[in-house]
Amino acid sequence: MLLPVNVTLGVVLAVLLAFAAAVAAWASLGRSREIVVAGLRAAVQLGAVSALIGWVVHALAPLLGFVALMFAVAVWTAGRRITGNHTWWWAALPIGAAVVPVVVALLLTGLVPLRGIALIPVTGILIGGALTASVLGGRRALDELAVRHGEVEAGMALGLLDRDARLEIARPVAADALLPGLDQTRTVGLVTLPGAFVGMLLGGASPVEAGAVQLFVLVALMAVQAVAVALVLELVARGRLHRDPA
Repeated sequence: MLLPVNVTLGVVLAVLLAFAAAVAAWASLGRSREIVVAGLRAAVQLGAVSALIGWVVHALAPLLGFVALMFAVAVWTAGRRITGNHTWWWAALPIGAAVVPVVVALLLTGLVPLRGIALIPVTGILIGGALTASVLGGRRALDELAVRHGEVEAGMALGLLDRDARLEIARPVAADALLPGLDQTRTVGLVTLPGAFVGMLLGGASPVEAGAVQLFVLVALMAVQAVAVALVLELVARGRLHRDPA
């Protein structure tokens, strides 16, 4: 076992969480409370999942329900991070369109069996990657459009369609949302050994098998994130995802 589940682990986690919040407060980052709440929520949610996972993985109906719950939470989280108005639900498109085809392809090819112990972690990783890419791409695009609003207006004055004028401004910064995934893939094995690789080794797999699984996860994530960023950018450019005027 990588980490013993005991009082010492709880104390260390509490100290690390308090330290993260304290550093954020000291640097005036304005996220101290969010850090504490996120850490506490993670503890509660993981505890609940740990209690339910044994039941979920053995029956199809609760398995599909759990996957749907993951998707719904991801849409809510991404949408509300991108915008605070009623357009947040459009985040379902980049996340769903990015993840569903990949998961269906994996099931049809037999690479991932329709069993909870395999489907839940794989789907969770892909949904998490789409969530992160959608949030980063959407927020960066909307921020840039707000700052460079005059350039968008100038483009439209020159005859560009609204969508095209927004794309010219938002596309370069939205593409930055792909950088974390690209850097993780480019440096895997040299800088970090990601969770799938380590988990496979701890589970008794050979290094070659663990490496193959990790490569699959990284490549699938790049595909999912590329689709998510492309679609969230399109939604912003078409005005489907937007922010209310200040």
